Order: sequence, then C-alpha cells, then structure tokens
Amino acid sequence: MSEHDDAVAKVAELLSGKKLAMLGTTAPDGTLMSRPMALQEVEFDGDVWLFAERDSRKVAHIGHLPQVNLAVSGLSTWLSVTGLASVVDDVERKKRLWNAGAAAWLPQGPEDPSVVLIRIEATSAEYWDTPGGIVASAVSFAKAKITGQRYEGGDNARVDLDDR
Repeated sequence: MSEHDDAVAKVAELLSGKKLAMLGTTAPDGTLMSRPMALQEVEFDGDVWLFAERDSRKVAHIGHLPQVNLAVSGLSTWLSVTGLASVVDDVERKKRLWNAGAAAWLPQGPEDPSVVLIRIEATSAEYWDTPGGIVASAVSFAKAKITGQRYEGGDNARVDLDDR
C-alpha cells in the first residue's frame, strides 16, 4: 500500500461511523457559513456525499464558489476536509444513498426534482487523532499540567488527497 493509500485510509477511518459534519461554504458577499449536514454511509474513496434541496443557500453558495470545508469530530478525533463541491442530480444514485436521515430532512423523497446530492471531491484533509480516546487525552493533559511540558494530544497530519 502506498503512502497516499495509507493517508486516504486514515481519513476514511476517521470518517467511518460519523453521522454529522459541519459544511462550510462561502456566500457571494464573502461571508463564511457553516451548517450541520448528515453524512451518507459510503466507503470513502476521496468523495463525500450529502443530500440537499436544490434551492437551498448551500447549493447557491457552491454555484458561486465550489471550494468547501467539511468538519467532523468524535470523542477524541477531529477531521477537516477541504474539497470542491458540485451538485449532482442523479436519481439512481439518490435512491442508492437514501436513508432514514435523508427522509427526515427531505420527506419529498429521492425522486423529487427538488432533492439533489452534493458531491465533495476531497483535495486535502487535516486530522487530529488521540489514540486511546478520551481517557488517553485526559491523562496526557494532566501530565502536561503537572510537568509544565507542552500537551501532546496525539497524531496530527495534513493529507494531500489530490493524487487520485
């Protein structure tokens, strides 16, 4: 396995099982905006998929400037994914990705023309991961406090995902 494959696998591991993320877009006036979005359960291959309504602000923002950020966190992991978003109107893909979470937000269903997918083609990611979870974080924090040495909170890396 190549170093790039290892990096993609690490990002996939940190995304695995996560249900929500904050999607950051840029409005036409330059204002940065973030909102919670449900992540679709698909194997991460460099793309992240989200459902949206065609006439939503986030879709308009993507039309203006497709560069987006997706922030995801767990109890002891944090992941920031930067990429280029596009709006995809593919009924078959919408049906394959449809789930109860999507239905809760978009009761009109996957075949309705107002429902679209947002595809984020990840270009880079940065993660912070604390092996051992929250307990290891607490121990490391206490150790730093007692010794006066800098807190070493685990693994941090920037991953280039453009090399597909």
